[in-house]
Amino acid sequence: MDRQILHVDVNNAFLSWTAIEMLKNGSNIDIRKEPCIIGGDEKNRRGIVIAKSMKAKEYGIVTAESIYSAKSKCPWIKIYRGLKHSQYKEYSNKLYNLLNEYTDIIERFSIDECFLDVTEHLKGHTLLEIGKEINARVKKELGFTVNVGVAHNKLLAKMASDFKKPDRVHTLFEDEIESKMWILPISELFMLGKKTAPKLNSMGINTIGDLARYDRYEIIKKFGKYGSLIWEYANGIDNSEVKYIRELPKSIGHSITLPEDITRIDKLEPILLTLTEHVAFKMRKYNLLTNTINVQLRNNQFKNFSHQKKLLYSTSSTKEIYKTAKEILSEMYKKRMPIRLIGIKVDNLINKENEQISFFSNNNVQDSEKLDKTLDEIKNKFGFNSITLAGTLETSQDIKLISTQ
Repeated sequence: MDRQILHVDVNNAFLSWTAIEMLKNGSNIDIRKEPCIIGGDEKNRRGIVIAKSMKAKEYGIVTAESIYSAKSKCPWIKIYRGLKHSQYKEYSNKLYNLLNEYTDIIERFSIDECFLDVTEHLKGHTLLEIGKEINARVKKELGFTVNVGVAHNKLLAKMASDFKKPDRVHTLFEDEIESKMWILPISELFMLGKKTAPKLNSMGINTIGDLARYDRYEIIKKFGKYGSLIWEYANGIDNSEVKYIRELPKSIGHSITLPEDITRIDKLEPILLTLTEHVAFKMRKYNLLTNTINVQLRNNQFKNFSHQKKLLYSTSSTKEIYKTAKEILSEMYKKRMPIRLIGIKVDNLINKENEQISFFSNNNVQDSEKLDKTLDEIKNKFGFNSITLAGTLETSQDIKLISTQ
């Protein structure tokens, strides 16, 4: 089976993330929609363009040029200071946590782009379907846009994500290399240095296709091992693996937008149980425990309500988490309030190996854990929906769960 690789690249990350933070803090201007740049301090001689809006790009402004030069191209350009690195890292982590719901084989290529290997995680979907879903979810749930490259190796996925921007999903499969990649200027080939392009041009190699069709040994003779690499890349050849380090999630959650408003709490409870089962199953997969449970509701006026409770002990028991979640739901739900979204999230996650025995631990938890273990074994073998606690209830079988981690 071909490897199933995605490359997710945030569109204009530093400017987009700055814009979102400004809007959260009360700004009525979305800087993504105006000619502007994120720039360093001119007074301290660090006045270069760190990021630019699409409107600024229309004036020929490029990253890393001086602010003085940018102003000469667009005298009315607006300049904003960037966020702290820790804030950008926070947005990067939000993206990573969302991608982690699809696979844990993720390579953070930079703060704003990741490679994903979902070969073993297609779950009946095509690679393109997963790419489109990620693109839509990032925009809806995180507030910024990404390009997603869809391919069978890292090189082609990376090249695909660099096609037309922003907010696009592009494929670059082997049978598309000639029509989509070979027509591009040689300078657009991944890993091709700026100094190499003119040398190739002098050899009559102006497009990626020209290099792909050129005699390989002549390229190696002139450029050595590097020549072999760029020739292979021009032909779409790349056998490198997605290099990843498994990171444990800081929180795990699931939510669903309901196909129609629900006004009865007894209709919400089985849905909440379904959500809880997904959350607890994933916690046990990572060998994690929680003592903080949060339930979220959104009414038909798009107003959000969120309550949380802390347990006196940590657990991964579906029964225990649902018991508390149900109590929270009962406390926060107002009679006949039309609900369009319901969600649950667990925080303060700890590794089970680091658990401290609590005086307040429930004696029934051990029995619940045995049941969970049995159900987990069945789910792992036959699929999650093969057996569920919520399966015998009137649950939302036709409702698609939207996960947030």
